[in-house]
Amino acid sequence: MHRVVRARMRAMAVRAWARVAARRDDGMVTSEYAMGIVAAVAFAVVLYKVVTSGQVSAELQAIVKRALDARM
Repeated sequence: MHRVVRARMRAMAVRAWARVAARRDDGMVTSEYAMGIVAAVAFAVVLYKVVTSGQVSAELQAIVKRALDARM
């Protein structure tokens, strides 16, 4: 009887340890996190430059002006 209980307890411990070990690699490591932030900031800068460029800015202003001048 004790062998069966010990075997089940050992199996439960192995499964629990496997879950813990699997969770260790779920997220990004610090260097990957830093590179992700750098990429996001670079994308934001490019997007900002595009949106604030003369032609795009004029188009956005025209869209807003048409929306404000629309009759309801």
